[in-house]
This record gives sequence, C-alpha cells and structure tokens, in this order.
Amino acid sequence: MSRFDDRRDPREGLRVITGGRTPMVAAVDLGASKIGCFIMKPDGVRREDGTVQVSGVAHVRSRGVRGGAIVSLDEAAGALAQAVERAEAMAGVSVSGVVLTTSGGQLASTRVRAAVSLGARPITDQDLSRAIQMALAQARFPGRRPIHLLPVAWTVDHQFGVRDPRGMYGQKLGLELLVVSMAETAYATYAHCAELAHLHLEGVVAAPFASGLAALEEDEMDLGAVCIDMGGGSTSVAVFGGGSLLHVDSLNVGGAHVTSDIARGLSTTLAGAERLKTLHGSAIASTGEDREMIETPPRGDDPGAGPVVAPRSMLKGIIAPRVEETLELVRDRLRAANAPIDPAAGIVLTGGASELAGVRETALRVFDRPVRLGRPRRAPHLADAASGPAFCAAAGVLQRAAFGPREAALIRSAVANHQPRHVQAGTYTGPLAKAVGWLRTNL
Repeated sequence: MSRFDDRRDPREGLRVITGGRTPMVAAVDLGASKIGCFIMKPDGVRREDGTVQVSGVAHVRSRGVRGGAIVSLDEAAGALAQAVERAEAMAGVSVSGVVLTTSGGQLASTRVRAAVSLGARPITDQDLSRAIQMALAQARFPGRRPIHLLPVAWTVDHQFGVRDPRGMYGQKLGLELLVVSMAETAYATYAHCAELAHLHLEGVVAAPFASGLAALEEDEMDLGAVCIDMGGGSTSVAVFGGGSLLHVDSLNVGGAHVTSDIARGLSTTLAGAERLKTLHGSAIASTGEDREMIETPPRGDDPGAGPVVAPRSMLKGIIAPRVEETLELVRDRLRAANAPIDPAAGIVLTGGASELAGVRETALRVFDRPVRLGRPRRAPHLADAASGPAFCAAAGVLQRAAFGPREAALIRSAVANHQPRHVQAGTYTGPLAKAVGWLRTNL
C-alpha cells in the first residue's frame, strides 16, 4: 500500500476532515514581481498517484508590494482581486477565501521541546496533547503570529525517530515542535488586503515551506535538502530533514535588486533593465562578451537621446556580484542560526529569480553542494507557462492542503492571540479537545 492510500501516514496530516475530501482551495502567491492564483476543486486530489489537479491558474503583475511587504494596500488589493477573478473564470467557480503564501512578514522559526511523564499504560492521544500544550507554553512570541505548528519528532524514553508513539510504553514522552511565525502587524495587513479584495484570509503559508512541498522529492525530505525560494523582493530558505520542516528564514533581497542594480549601472529604465536581465543576463561570464554589445533605452523623455550601448560583459559584471552576495547571505544566515542541515543535503532553487542563467552554477560554488532547479512536480497538468520554479509556492499550498505534512493546525488558536500565560494556566480546554481530534486523525 502506498503512502497516498494509507490515511494513517503521519505526513498526511493537513487533510481537512470532510468525508476524506479536500475542500476547494485558492492559493495566492503574493510576490513583489507577480501575484499568482491557483485554484483546486474538491475533486482535484489524485490520491492514487499523489498529484493535484489545478483547475484555475492566473497571474498578474504585482502592484503595491515591495521587498516582500505591502506598501500600498489599495494597489495590492486590486492586483490580488484581479488574479483571483481570472483564476475563477478559468476554473468556473467562485471563491470566498484564499490562502496566501509569502516570503514577507519577517518569517522566522523556533524549535521548542517538551516532555511529559507517563504512567504504566499505553501512550494515548491525551498524552500527545499534553506534550503539545507543554511545548506551546514555552513558545512566547511577543508581536508575532504563529502560522505553522509542526511536530518535528517524538521520543519515548529518549528513543528517537518515533513517528507515532501511541500504544507504546515508556516513562517519558518527548516532543520537538517547530513554530514558524511572522510579524503580527504583517499578518494583520495581509488580512486587511484580502478584505479589501472582498476575500477572507484563511491562512498564511511560508513561501519556502510551500515551495519545498511542491519541488522536493520524498527522498530529499527524508535525507535532507535546503529549498531556497528566490523571489522578486526577497529570498527565503527552508531546511528539510527526516521528512519534516526543520528551519525557516528570510531576507529582503531578491531579483528586483538585480534589476535595480542594472538600471543604475547602465543608466536605463527599470523596464529596460528587466528586459536586459531576461534576454541577455547571466550570473557567470563567458568568452567573447567584451565584443558583444547590447542596447537599452535611456532614462527620461528626451526624443533626441540615443540608446545606451554597453558591452555584455558589463551587464554580467553587475549581475554576478549581486547574485553571489545574495546566496552568501543565505549561507551565512544558515550558519549563524546553526540550522540542522545534513552534510549530504542538496540545494533546490525555486522562485522566479532562480531562472536567471548562471544562478545554479553560482549556488554550486557558494554552497559546495549539489544544486538543481525545482518545479511543481506533483501538479503535472500545469501549462508550460505556469510550471516553472516561479510557481512552486502556489502549487505547494495545494499540495499541503491535499497531502500534508502533518501540522497541528487545529490547535494553533491556542497561541493565535499570543497569551502564553493562558496556555500555562491550562484554560484552553477547547483547543485541547481539538488537539485530541487532530492527533486521532493525523497520526
């Protein structure tokens, strides 16, 4: 029996309990260069081969978003509404709520551990719930909103690698929980942006997490991989290992910064710089570029001004340092955070900026690890225009809704208002009861 047929697989835990069917999901990738929307209908889950069928796809040029943050609510809401309307028209449905995926909002992750004593009886759902509640009691996030609660590992009497401890005997049950959070103000801004677009915000998913779900193979998740999502306004990273998400981080440097560098260096417009980057840009040098000349429009509206002419080597001399610096920043951030990266883990690049020529080779040199470009591997029916690395995040949201991984989604209300004293006091009887239901369904 495959893992897609076994409903007790511990990594299949985000399926919404509606008679085994996943409800309609509208995923919106809120980026600095584009805003994309993928819609999956309830019958879009192909459990026999673990794929999803995307019914509606649309993307529009982003407006009101810069550096991973919303800078103009009205413009961002307008672009969001436009992308959703176009996807609705393709799918032939109407959606009322969306799940946003973003690298903005100051994404960060924290790992918390907890242990509870056991009696002379098999481990039950209530024991697992107590461990989760104890872990949440240690998680204090002033000014931040938890968006993911992911059990990383269970232990029974210090025995590691336990996927489902229920029914086992021991003296102590341990849990390691990964909490991914974002700035509370950013979350409130996203919610208000969706409201202005006449939509309900059903949740926010960290873009590198979603991209990893879409692009990584099962072996990569188990043995270790680093997914780097290179967007227009930001670059974010997710570390996977042992079948779980282990670390998330983000920095506000992306492909738009390369475009801005080109515009400044060649005294051209942003539109001209983007065109140059797309047609002639590369992060690595090659022979003969000093003799190859490129043209781009000048700034301003002087009709007598001729085009800006420069050797192609000058263009690459602008692009290469910025790309290398961005990847070095990611590497240094991972080292500073002591991220749990397996020595044999490879690098998977996603996001629109990763498609620039030479980025893979630069990443190979910076990280000294195997590097490949990632694509939405479990959405095989996507058109070519929507099946590249730039669409991994939106596809990953659908993959998450259909197949997991396991996530303590039903108890995140226990920390939604960031009142750990209430959690410590044990007054969240409702979420505690829901936790039992979540554990019964998903482990």
